[in-house]
Amino acid sequence: MKLKEEDLNPMLLLLFHLMVWIYTLITFLPSYLLSWALKTDSALYGSEEERAKRVKAHSVLGPEGPYRAVNATKKLVTSMHLGVDTLDKMFEYAAMRFPHRDCLGTREVISEEDEQQNNGKVFKKVVLGEYHWLSYEEALTAASQLGSGLASLGQRPKNNIAIFCETRAEWIIAAQACFMYNFPLATFYSTLGGPAIAHGLNETQVTHIITSRELLETRLKAILIEVPRLQHIIVVDNTPTSWPGYPRGITVHNMAAVQKRGSRPENGNPIRSYIAVIMYTSGSTGIPKGVMISHSNILAGITGMAERIPKLSEKDTYIGYLPLAHVLELSAELVCISHGARIGYSSPQTLADQSTKIKKGSKGDTSVLQPTLMAAVPVCTHSQTRVLLSGGAPLSAATQRFMNVCLCCSVGQGYGLTETCGAGTISEMWDYSTGRVGGPLVCCEIKLKDWVEGGYRSTDKPRPRGEIVIGGPNITMGYYKSEPKNQDDFFVDENGQRWFCTGDIGQFHEDGCLEIIDRKKDLVKLQAGEYVSLGKVEAMLKNCPLVDNICAYANSDETYVIGFVVPNQKQLLALADQYGIRGSWEELCNSKAMEELVLKAITETAVAVQLERFEIPRKICLSPDPWTPETGLVTDAFKLKRKNLKTHYQDDIERMYGGK
Repeated sequence: MKLKEEDLNPMLLLLFHLMVWIYTLITFLPSYLLSWALKTDSALYGSEEERAKRVKAHSVLGPEGPYRAVNATKKLVTSMHLGVDTLDKMFEYAAMRFPHRDCLGTREVISEEDEQQNNGKVFKKVVLGEYHWLSYEEALTAASQLGSGLASLGQRPKNNIAIFCETRAEWIIAAQACFMYNFPLATFYSTLGGPAIAHGLNETQVTHIITSRELLETRLKAILIEVPRLQHIIVVDNTPTSWPGYPRGITVHNMAAVQKRGSRPENGNPIRSYIAVIMYTSGSTGIPKGVMISHSNILAGITGMAERIPKLSEKDTYIGYLPLAHVLELSAELVCISHGARIGYSSPQTLADQSTKIKKGSKGDTSVLQPTLMAAVPVCTHSQTRVLLSGGAPLSAATQRFMNVCLCCSVGQGYGLTETCGAGTISEMWDYSTGRVGGPLVCCEIKLKDWVEGGYRSTDKPRPRGEIVIGGPNITMGYYKSEPKNQDDFFVDENGQRWFCTGDIGQFHEDGCLEIIDRKKDLVKLQAGEYVSLGKVEAMLKNCPLVDNICAYANSDETYVIGFVVPNQKQLLALADQYGIRGSWEELCNSKAMEELVLKAITETAVAVQLERFEIPRKICLSPDPWTPETGLVTDAFKLKRKNLKTHYQDDIERMYGGK
């Protein structure tokens, strides 16, 4: 029997129609609004495909440049807001706009315990709780109080002060305190060795240093006798409150106690041309160099970066875990602060659920924080994010393509140096091309300088090539107490604009995007007269799935290239299983048979990417241990320390060149 509509209860029928109407309204309205927003966005900016294909930069003159972003061809941008010309004003502006919004977040440590592994090793594991937040208003007050307390301890405007600390909320509070009170801030990586730290502290003649309890006890305490000018150590941790056993003339204070002291000094306010930071780079060769960075340099740099991140707002959450002593992390966090976003702090050991210090079954920081933004270096990439910016070293095309597909977010590459405040280029969010680093930011312009010895000229076809030279308001003031080096690397043109010669070789694509293709310092001449660019060889061979990291090496007295390889564990184990080769990880890496199999795969990759015969490594050795800053084989930005690698693998070099 078929039920007719008139046979139904009128009230039930009315209720049914009402529910259908409500359901339609609930589902249709968001869909309509989203469709309207997408159409509006497409009408204003074009589709993602159209935006990806559009020209990003033009050359103002000839093929050598300078190249400028299409929306900055007439004038380079220097700041985000009128009158906000120093970093303290930028923080105060953000606190005025977003006083009660979350600013800096620290995750609570619930417990810490030792966990024994199957191999007998004991690892420290932590169980972490929720994030606790300081608002913008509270962070500004904390910075102001700290600056006042430092002044009461004798720190004076324009006198350098040092920070040697891990990435955490107190780092940014200390930095903002120094910006407010015009204390130039000398920054040091937390992984630097004793001699490098002592050199930097003595060169900057600091009397006050801000550090953590762990770094004070494990790194700083041992070199205090080598830093005679040091008088005050400010520890960011709350405990302990008394610090006995330190050399005469040195007083150790807790940060909280310092914040309770003193009053604001006169004439402490900075101006835009004053030094804000002396950033000591970890350097791939020699002792660290201190790069002098003014307030206006940083503001120009972060203005350029912010323009390249679509819809950046106070609704965003950034996760901070890279070293704040690195220009990429410091700039990224200042970009977020300038827009009222919140920053939750993490570390490489607690970033993900599977990270080394996270107890099995508990959550890593990304799972709890759910960030929308993060910066990463190629060896350290994770995501619950909408934008991930990679810097520090070029991503291989294969890695970038994999990440774009698998991480479900835009993975953009950027190019910049400490000497340019980290600002140079950033790829646009909708540009899914690989192997390129995007077009120039709106704060700078880029020239290509002929390098005849290396065979690169701006007149090359089909694309202009040469040494990358960056100019603009983001170019820093030079190296601290190093005038000869300044004259080599920096120059000022007839218009008064500063330029920095990067030493990197690049080429511009037709749409104005830059590609890094070589490095001047990595050029080696073989015995037969061929020039080999080690950096180029390494970049190409990273396309091999078996390679996590690689260092090419060539002796000028020899006729061929060799290489040291950190293999990808998953791929190597699969290869060993395929050929029935058994053994522990160390045994596999020391196996002659595995060396030959990996070399064969690397050679196939080299041929596929069209390396010359003399550029292809003829022999390799496999390293069972990854290269980290702690090993001293790479910098904190994970750039190769070639001198250290040569020393570390000296026996292997002799073996490979000795025909064994």
